Amino acid sequence: PPPTRTPLLPPHTYSARGGLLCIRPPPTHTHTHTAHTRARPAEMSSMPISVGDNMLFAVPKKGRLYERVLAMLEGVGMHYRRANRLDIANCTNMPVSLVFLPAKDIAYYVGEGQVDLGITGEDIIAEAEVKVNTLIKIGIGKCKLCVQGPKGKYTKAKELAGKRIVTSFPKLAQKFFANFDAELGTKTSIKYVSGSVEAAIGLGLADGIVDLVETGTTMRAAGLEVVEDVMLSETVLIGNPNTKHPALVSQLYKRIQGYIVAKNQCMISYNISKENLTEALKVTPGHESPTITNLSDQSWVSISALIKRKNVQNIFDKLERIGAKSILTFAIDNCRFPSDFKRSLSGHLNGVLTDDEKDP
Repeated sequence: PPPTRTPLLPPHTYSARGGLLCIRPPPTHTHTHTAHTRARPAEMSSMPISVGDNMLFAVPKKGRLYERVLAMLEGVGMHYRRANRLDIANCTNMPVSLVFLPAKDIAYYVGEGQVDLGITGEDIIAEAEVKVNTLIKIGIGKCKLCVQGPKGKYTKAKELAGKRIVTSFPKLAQKFFANFDAELGTKTSIKYVSGSVEAAIGLGLADGIVDLVETGTTMRAAGLEVVEDVMLSETVLIGNPNTKHPALVSQLYKRIQGYIVAKNQCMISYNISKENLTEALKVTPGHESPTITNLSDQSWVSISALIKRKNVQNIFDKLERIGAKSILTFAIDNCRFPSDFKRSLSGHLNGVLTDDEKDP
């Protein structure tokens, strides 16, 4: 029987035909994916994609997250073929269909549509004002949404209340300046532009802007500086609260969780004398606890533990100072932890993935 799902894509890319999803490329869309088989132009207007009752997983179709998300999909074992210029691809080894969408649209499709999982930014979710389940922070795309102004002109955002603000995040900007307007009796003008927000001040459209800052290079090149932070953001995995595929959602959550741990951690192995064992365990406490193996020399043991990749050299130095020998590290391709190994929304994974902690 035909699937009961509602259209997932804008009208120019979607048509229903006998229970199939027929994807028609938009007139100006020129995206190609060289890793997959290309279809001839004559075939594109009628190429059917049947999703059946598959779980739908929305991922960014382009932009700074695209390549890193594709690498993650490969790392968690999702195999698929995406025909040229099509925005839906069925996995060949799982009942999952990937839907390639603009990152700014994904929150809407997950929160208000029938897409079960999605990858997008926390800033986009906040702007969309939709109800989704934030399942895990992926640890990429970290940035800040900031009020920005000409360098040296403003010292706090309150000074821009009642002036002209240009942004791609009008709802968040309106909320941010609402308190200032109520206090000062002003009315801040919030105007929306879809891109090149940093040019608005130089072109006379705005007195200040609200925009994302990752490295700050674009901001500084435009002669701007951060006046005040609005919110922190990073890429997250989100779920539809009304999903009909809870088992698949849980399975992919565990896979992605294991992938994130593997990319940020490695295993360390070394030998240490028993008299220095207590000090060594302070340096490498591991996730649950380190593995301790007796050696043929009864006064020595071998230790294996999980450590952060970024701390490897510091840990090597500390272990060498307490007499450790044969210190080795091993890459982890993937991993899986018990169901109680939860990643909290504060960005911690039982302490393993906390990037803002001081190095040991």
